[in-house]
Amino acid sequence: MERLRPYFPKSRGRARVDDRRVLSGIIFINRNGLRWCDAPGEYGPPKTLYNRWKRWSDMGIFAQILMGLAEQASDNKTISIDATYLKAHRTASSLRLKKGGRGRLIGLTKGGMNTKLHAVTDTNGRPVRLFITSGQVSDYTCAAALMNGLPEAEWLLADRGYDADWFRETLVGTGTTPCIPGRKSRKKTVKYDKRRYKRRNRSSRDLAPQCTAGQ
Repeated sequence: MERLRPYFPKSRGRARVDDRRVLSGIIFINRNGLRWCDAPGEYGPPKTLYNRWKRWSDMGIFAQILMGLAEQASDNKTISIDATYLKAHRTASSLRLKKGGRGRLIGLTKGGMNTKLHAVTDTNGRPVRLFITSGQVSDYTCAAALMNGLPEAEWLLADRGYDADWFRETLVGTGTTPCIPGRKSRKKTVKYDKRRYKRRNRSSRDLAPQCTAGQ
C-alpha cells in the first residue's frame, strides 16, 4: 500500500475511512460483479465505497496508479496488444448522458451490448496502456489511438485483428518488429515468428481478470 499512497488525494478535515480498506472493497465489488449495497461490512459503508470509486475515477486515480506502477518495473523488450469485451449491464444503455460527457462507450455486437477494453502489456503480461471503446470498434482502429503511447520495444505481438499494412509499417518505422499473423482473407501470406507469437497467450490470460477489477 505504501507504493500506492502517493497517488491518493490527501485527507482534509476529519479522518476518512482507510484508503486500503476502501480500495479492497472496490476491487472485491468489481471482480465479483456485485451491487454496491452487497459489499461486505468489512470494507466499510457501501455509500463510501461508491463515492470513493466515483471520485477517484473522475480524478483519474486508477489510471495514474496503473501507469505509475507499470513504469517503475516494466520490461518492454516485447510488448503485446489485445482486447477483451466487457459485458454492459442491461440497464446501462438506458442511462441518461451528462451534458458535455464522454458518452457511454457501449456498442451493439454479436454478444449484445458491450464495451471493449484494449490493453498493451509488457513482457511479463503487466498492462502499461489501456484504452476503452464501444464494443463494435475494430482492434486495428483502436491501435491507431494507442500508437502515440506505445513504449519503445523490439517486438509487438498481436492477433489477426491487428493485421493492417499501415499498422505494420508504422511499427517498423518506430523500430518495432511486428509479430502479427495475417488475416485469412490476405492473398499473400505474411511471415511472422510463430514461436514468439505463442507468448502472447500470457497477455490474453492475464487481461481478463485485471480488466474485471477496473470496470
